[in-house]
Amino acid sequence: MKASSTLIGSVQDVSGTSISVALITDTVTGLSFHNGEAYRIGQVGSFVRIPLGYTSLFGLVSQVGAGAAPVREGAPAPESNQWLRVQLVGERGREGRFERGVSQHPTINDAVHIVTEADLRDIYGPGDPVDFVRVGHLASADSIPALVNINKLVTRHSAVVGTTGAGKSTTVAAILTALSKASAYPSSRILLFDVHGEYGQALQSVSTVLRIEPYLDRGELPLRVPYWALSFDELIRLTFGSLSDDHKAVIGDMIAERKRATFDTNPVAGLTRERISADTPIAFSIHQLWFDLHCREYQTVVPDPGAAADVVHPAYVLDPAGAPVQPGDAAQVVPPLYRMVKTTGPAPERVQWGPDPINIRREVAILGSRLRDPQLQFLFNPDEWRPNLTGTVQADLDTLLDRWLGNANPLTILDLSGVPATILNDLVGAVLRIVYDALFWANSLPEGGKERPLLCVLEEAHTYLSKGREGLASETVKRIAKEGRKYGVGMMLVSQRPSEIDTTILSQCGTIFAMRLANDIDRGQVSGAATDNLKGLFDMLPVLRTGEAIIVGEAVSLPIRAMIDSTSRERRPNSADPTVVVRGDAQGDGYEQEGGWTIPPITENYAIVLRQWRSQTSRYAFVEGDGPIQEG
Repeated sequence: MKASSTLIGSVQDVSGTSISVALITDTVTGLSFHNGEAYRIGQVGSFVRIPLGYTSLFGLVSQVGAGAAPVREGAPAPESNQWLRVQLVGERGREGRFERGVSQHPTINDAVHIVTEADLRDIYGPGDPVDFVRVGHLASADSIPALVNINKLVTRHSAVVGTTGAGKSTTVAAILTALSKASAYPSSRILLFDVHGEYGQALQSVSTVLRIEPYLDRGELPLRVPYWALSFDELIRLTFGSLSDDHKAVIGDMIAERKRATFDTNPVAGLTRERISADTPIAFSIHQLWFDLHCREYQTVVPDPGAAADVVHPAYVLDPAGAPVQPGDAAQVVPPLYRMVKTTGPAPERVQWGPDPINIRREVAILGSRLRDPQLQFLFNPDEWRPNLTGTVQADLDTLLDRWLGNANPLTILDLSGVPATILNDLVGAVLRIVYDALFWANSLPEGGKERPLLCVLEEAHTYLSKGREGLASETVKRIAKEGRKYGVGMMLVSQRPSEIDTTILSQCGTIFAMRLANDIDRGQVSGAATDNLKGLFDMLPVLRTGEAIIVGEAVSLPIRAMIDSTSRERRPNSADPTVVVRGDAQGDGYEQEGGWTIPPITENYAIVLRQWRSQTSRYAFVEGDGPIQEG
């Protein structure tokens, strides 16, 4: 008989934090009974306890069988497969408090015990309930909550990764709902970058949604990003596309001078004219800048009328009165029209280009096209933040920051589903940089990140943070990953392809929620980014259930295999797979339904499809004459 009902074996080999355990013969059935409860022995991902006086070491089973036996040079292969490989992860001292890391190592023949449910309660116990937030329950014990430390989760960065259909979006929704609980965290502040518009409906009770074309009946607000709040480099990428260094210098000087002119008309507290540069967030009219550049590039000159008619190289002056044939309109982005250039014939008939072009006609044309693009009006025509032609605005950036960060709800969702894919990378980077700079310089104020930390959640992060892809988003996220902790700005990356995310960024995530991942490259990326030596645990990722996650890192005392709390059907993100064949309560949530290919054919009206496509909205609004339609 065993000396203890929890005893399962003894330590036979120690190598750093990895130990080999020989199981006693009584465990051959794979079961151990303690206080009427049956415990499975040798489950990968389960825990063991090694008592050392007043201290108990805890380890995670990473390998089972003969392969877990210690390897000795020249020794024969082990005859028994009764071996465990265990990774040490933490210890519990005399005070009964669990801590990560170990202060001592076990020795040969030290006893190894199963971890009982009572031990798990001590390890995963709530501690100070304010410091921990529940995200689910242990997969092996429904009665024990899966708790994460909110301080470490927010400021030390995190990542939620999992393949499509693993429950990733629902997990994010559950985490954000828990962090937005007004009774526990009345001043929580979260900014969610929602690339596909999945979360607005699911989190409407705790969020304010900003969308380019808002649904006003849902209380949504228009998403506006004033171009003049961007840095000079950010603005160049979103307007001209690219410029040579010489041209950037000229444009930079022109923008800085216009911002100084705005300051002269509307002085700003705490700023002097001499300190204003092209990067200073002061309004100026980009429409007037485009107009002036167009004139500079296309303006024409004619020979001096006082010169003799037969002069070969006459002096040139501006076209009569310097006026174009058609004046154009800066506010409406209508270019002026000048006379056609004519370089032949007698001097009085010649017309040549103006005296001071900088040869950026192509770039000026690109800028004009973007100013006219209706999809970019949220950037270049941002309502009350649009400057008039002299640079005067109705509202300053304090009202913009208040809309993004200071509204009544703890969660602000920036719905980017209407943003053109060509500028998504740069736009995400620009918004992040605006927010980070504002909180960086306000770190000593009540609105700053140190007094009221901010969590930025980046959905579909692999689309704009991929390896080798340089862009504003990558640059800004790297800065936040390295410096954000000091200024109260944390981030949570959400991705189905962690292998595509820049390793510098992923390695800074202190906590990882790893859901089902079938791809070996993705698993390797997650395993390499984790702070614990837990390769055996991550080998379980392909077989995790939907909604199940392995949580490792700084926000948890020990790695947790947890079932994330489910949400009601109406609180789930709009990311579920379409129904092909469904009858009855297929999802087990109490909703009887039929759908997909099982319902009778209906009279379809593709004119409505065309209208929705052209208007770039997926929300249906009935218009008389549409004909029959199934609401849903």
